[in-house]
Parts: sequence; C-alpha cells; structure tokens
Amino acid sequence: MQSYGSRAVKPPIIYGDVKWTAPLTVDETVYAQSLTDKPVKGMLTGPVTILNWSFERVDLPRKVVQDQIALAINEEVLALEAAGIKVIQVDEPALREGLPLRSEYHEQYLKDAVLSFKLATSSVRDETQIHTHMCYSQFGQIIHAIHDLDADVISIETSRSHGDLIKDFEDINYDLGIGLGVYDIHSPRIPTKEEITTAINRSLQQIDRSLFWVNPDCGLKTRKEEEVKDALTVLVNAVKAKRQE
Repeated sequence: MQSYGSRAVKPPIIYGDVKWTAPLTVDETVYAQSLTDKPVKGMLTGPVTILNWSFERVDLPRKVVQDQIALAINEEVLALEAAGIKVIQVDEPALREGLPLRSEYHEQYLKDAVLSFKLATSSVRDETQIHTHMCYSQFGQIIHAIHDLDADVISIETSRSHGDLIKDFEDINYDLGIGLGVYDIHSPRIPTKEEITTAINRSLQQIDRSLFWVNPDCGLKTRKEEEVKDALTVLVNAVKAKRQE
C-alpha cells in the first residue's frame, strides 16, 4: 500500500491475539546508548497507530485488540527501562488519522486512545521520561486528548505550518514539554542557522522556555547521512547560540 510519494508499506495482518514474546529493540538501543554519555531514546510505535495501520481482526472489539497491542508495547517499554534507557518515545502519528468521520464517535475513540497509550506507558518509574510524536494534523480537534496522554514531551511536525499549529497548544495552556519541528526533513535542503533561529524565536513567543525542545520535524531515515549530519550541526549551533543570549 502507498504510504506517501513512491514509498509503500506492507501493513501487518492481525489474525490472532497480540502478545509480547521477546525484546525487539533493546539490543540496538543499548548499543546506541553505549556510544555516548547523552541519553538515547528508545523508539516504539504506539498502540493506536499500529492498529490504524494494520488489517485488523473482526472477531474481537477494536478496543480489545488495541489494548492487547498496548500491553505488548508496555512489556517492551519495561524491557528498555530495565536495560538502562531513561527516555522512551512511543509514537502516535496516526492518532488523528483514525478519528471517525461521524462526530458522535469522536469522544469514545479519543477516550480509548488515551487509555491504551497510558496502558502502554504508565508502568515506568517517575524518573523515566515518556515522549511521543505526531505528524501534521488538525490538532485542534484532538488537543485535549493529546494533553490527556500525559507524555512528558510531545514532538510534532510544524516547519511547514509556519507556526500555525502552535496556537492549538497555546489555547489550552499546554503545560507539558513540547518539541516543535524547526526544519523540514522531507527535503534534502540544509536549513540555515538563521532559519532555525527564526523558528525557535517564533515558538518561544508562545511556549515557555523551560518546556520547549528543539528538534527536526520527524525521523531522518529518508535523508542521506551527510544531509543528516549537516542539518543537525546547524540545528545544534543555533540552539547553542540561543542559550547564550
């Protein structure tokens, strides 16, 4: 199935009960952490997104399958934590995508989504940070559900919205950490330090400095290694300069 552009995926087919049998990401994450003193994120996909991007079984209620996925993710989260990973990101890029067309079903869908996310993430120690990420969406429709996820930090794609999406978070006095994408990772173009600084300044007009994270729009796997290094070097230099102001 087409994902976007020329990129395609093979959605999973859920034909039986979902359960965790062994770690999937621990070895790679622990190895990455061994290469640096800085915290490395564990990276997982959330239960709502996995279900929305799968061919689901029809003999069980959707919420039951979603919670089975959440419990399996929780086991992986705890395995990462036990291995010394202190920051774990559980992405929900398809949270808004799965919102039912009929508005009378919105409340239950979002309630189920929040409960499943918490089922996947709420067993960690207080000192373990839970992050999440969401793609471009009409966040205004789901902003209260996003807050109810209770993730320590959410990162979102905002570079192409020119700051318009920030207002949704400002309107509810969002009081958790938030990372706004400061450059478009879908383009091979390397941003300038001035462009990233402008994006940071625009965000800080609406978000408390103590809650603000600076990050790319999304994951970087569509970019070449030299593009990633050059872009992240610019980003880090812009942040260092801003901290010295």
